[in-house]
Amino acid sequence: MTAPLIFDRRLVRARRDRAAAGFADHAFLYDEVGDRLVERLELMQRTFQRTLVLGARTGGMAARLNGRFGIETLVQSEFSERMARAAGGLAVMADEELLPFADGSLDLVVSPLTLHSTNDLPGALAQIRRTLKPDGLLLAALFGLGTLAPLRDGFLAAESAAGQGTSPHVAPFTEVRDGGSLLQRAGFALPVADAETVIVSYENPLRLFADLRGMGESNPLESRARHPLRRHILFETIQRLTGQAIPFEIVFLTGWAPHESQQKPLSPGTGRVSLAKTLGGRDDNRT
Repeated sequence: MTAPLIFDRRLVRARRDRAAAGFADHAFLYDEVGDRLVERLELMQRTFQRTLVLGARTGGMAARLNGRFGIETLVQSEFSERMARAAGGLAVMADEELLPFADGSLDLVVSPLTLHSTNDLPGALAQIRRTLKPDGLLLAALFGLGTLAPLRDGFLAAESAAGQGTSPHVAPFTEVRDGGSLLQRAGFALPVADAETVIVSYENPLRLFADLRGMGESNPLESRARHPLRRHILFETIQRLTGQAIPFEIVFLTGWAPHESQQKPLSPGTGRVSLAKTLGGRDDNRT
């Protein structure tokens, strides 16, 4: 079954290409997420000889990993050619939905804020799973459902008030409650999904639009309006955003390629401890 076309992938690439030269001026969110991904890796107490940064941007995530965690080979992959060139090191241009890496060739895939703009997220996760060695790790961060909610609501209210019909301006991001099932569907073991929210305050909402352009995250939806945004709609949306804090919900996905050494749940009926005893209640099962 073909995945629905939610995102204009050519536009995703074009906007990242355009953002490459000035990305460092708008990379605060990627820097914050990169730091949080490193913190999670530090808890693993593992080494990962062959590591891929999927969604390298201009190399910030690789700089955080280089020389750490037992990494001997660090490859960066980026959908944008200009960002791949800016990343430096061992960097390749590749589509997240069609990874050019051999089966079982990687110990770790770290993906900072790139998978949210794929049309086939389950397929992209399955591609990553294919590239991992047994007991290899995926650690990914992607935008969650609460991201840019005031912006979404502001545009909807402004267009509704104008009586000229509405069009989507903010992507339908992933719900954290779906994260674990997506990992399981892709074949990962020990799946974990959780979310953290980064709140950003803007005195001038126009700076939010500038940051989204500078990150390469302007509206890439296939169903977006093709005409320029009307000035009165933009003005009304800005008024509604003034004074509001802007949330960026970050969904973290952790999954392992299956391996016989991993913990497995007990089969039903094999438990040796009574639930009633554990909860301090009466146990009617007598032996």
